[in-house]
Order: sequence, then structure tokens, then C-alpha cells
Amino acid sequence: MEYTRLGRSGLSVSRLVLGTMNFGPQTAEKDSHTIMDRAHEHGVNFFDTANVYGVEPGDGVTEEIIGRWFTTGGGRREKTVLATKLYLPTGDWPNERFLSALNIRRACEASLRRLQTDHIDLYQMHHVDRDTPWEEIWEAFSVLRQQGKVLYFGSSNFAGWHIAQAQEAARSRHLLGLVSEQSIYNLMNRWVELEVLPAARHYGLGVIPWSPLHGGVLGGVLRKQREGGASRGDSGRSAATLARHRETIEAYEKLCAELGEDPAHIGMAWLLAQDGVTGPIIGPRTVEQLDGSLRALRITLDDGTLARLDELFPPPAPNGAKPAPEAYAW
Repeated sequence: MEYTRLGRSGLSVSRLVLGTMNFGPQTAEKDSHTIMDRAHEHGVNFFDTANVYGVEPGDGVTEEIIGRWFTTGGGRREKTVLATKLYLPTGDWPNERFLSALNIRRACEASLRRLQTDHIDLYQMHHVDRDTPWEEIWEAFSVLRQQGKVLYFGSSNFAGWHIAQAQEAARSRHLLGLVSEQSIYNLMNRWVELEVLPAARHYGLGVIPWSPLHGGVLGGVLRKQREGGASRGDSGRSAATLARHRETIEAYEKLCAELGEDPAHIGMAWLLAQDGVTGPIIGPRTVEQLDGSLRALRITLDDGTLARLDELFPPPAPNGAKPAPEAYAW
């Protein structure tokens, strides 16, 4: 396993992040425990979850599954860099959501109970709260850190200017601020390159891409269709995306075949090659899927392959524009 520092912090994390969203809804608890054990066997030490993952919104079922795994001992908690999130509704009452000091306190306590641990390593805001002042947010976060309940803080789904707001507010309070940003980022969705990635690099945040295969569309969906197998890319928004970009996906899968690699592994290897990316979130539903994802760490994409991928999936800057963030701020 390869490790890197999470942003400018001293925290060492694996370059693949185990996403746990499927634990409960898609993967039974016993199988979820097996996947987490296998992740440790592979050296994956960075686990990501949220207080709303589970069978129903707000149930916190996924955190409970992880918590019961921790209680089985064997150094499982000590070996894990544990990340969870708050923001989305966990109930029907008005203060059971967003980033008020009240919800921050209650949400943290509830996650700690479900996870059966005394602290969270990385506490992430699942979304920006446009109505709560940063002074309130950082004060509430500071209390959690002083109490030893949270060590680091991160953001998710922030724009570049939200990152700047958060960091400057933290700086005014002489705080470390954010150490990571979790964003959608993949070959088909490169919008973070305009401002989020430059802001993260400037402020020293590690970027954690979610949906690295764009809902399965970059995971060899056309090949699986030809072979008669099911794929995440066959339904919902992924199917609509595939219908619009079928020619591009065909060319992508052809390129992967020329390289002798699985499309899913190429998609993740491309992310690992991007400056500022800590590691993509993988969301295996089975041990076999987890084992297969490790291949991405052993792939090195040469300049020619990277250029071909840029041709298939162009960066978001207009034709002829300078690279981000000068794409329009000339």
C-alpha cells in the first residue's frame, strides 16, 4: 500500500479510501466486517462514512456496523483513520441538520455513540452551510477538538471560494482549519479543476474524490453489457449519461483494452496521477471488488496515455484558455 499525508497535516493515510456507503443497504453486516478486515490486510487505513449512511436517511446504520466491527478488537480502531460527516438531516426537527453549534454538538455525540469510539479522526462537513456564520462553526469545532472528540476537520462538496472563506475564518482564530476536501471528481466530471483543486492546493487541503468511476460509467459498462453482466451504469442517471456519451465511452474502453487494463483501474489510476489528490474513495460491495481495486495503485500512466485521456475527456477550461484557475480570471 502507498501512503501520503492528508493535505498539509502530519496524518498518514492510504492512497485508496474505503467508502462504506454500501454497508447496510447493499452489503450485509457480516460481509461488511469481512471487507473492512480485508482492507486492513491490504494496508488500507483510511475509512470514510457519514451519519446519514444506512437503510433510511438518518438511521446511522452504517456507523453502527463500523462501531460493532471496532468492538471485536484486534487493534481495528487503532489501525483506522476514521472519517465521518454531518450536515444532512437526521430527523424531522429543524435543528437536526446543517452546521449550527447545536447540531454540530449533537451530531458528533451521536456519531461517537454509533461508532463506539471516543474520537473521530476526520470530521467533515457534508456540504457548505450558507446560513451559519463561520465564527459559529469554528467555535463549535474548536470545542470538539479541545475535548479530544475530533482531531481534524474537512469539507465536502465545497466550491473554491467556500474553501477560501473557511480557511481565512480559521486563520483569524489561529486554527489549523480544513485539511481535506471531498469532491466529485473523475474523468467525466472535471469541474473541480477550475477552482476547487487550485484552492485546495493553495491552502494545503488533500482532495478526496468521490464517484471516481462516475456511477459505474467508467467501470467497463459496455464490455459488461456485451458479456451479459449487470453494471451500475445500466440504470438511473448513469444510464442517461451513457446514452449521451456512448461514443466517448466506447473509445475509452478501447484505449483501456489497448493498455491491457480494466477501465475501472485506469479511471482510478488517472485520479491518483492528479496533483493534489490524496486518494479516491472506493465503495466495494464485495471482497472481490476490494481486491480488484488495488490494481490501480500499480498502474503508471505515461504522458502519451494522459494526453489521449485529455482528448477523450477534455478539462473544463474553454478552448485555448490558460489552465485553471486562470481559465477565466485572466
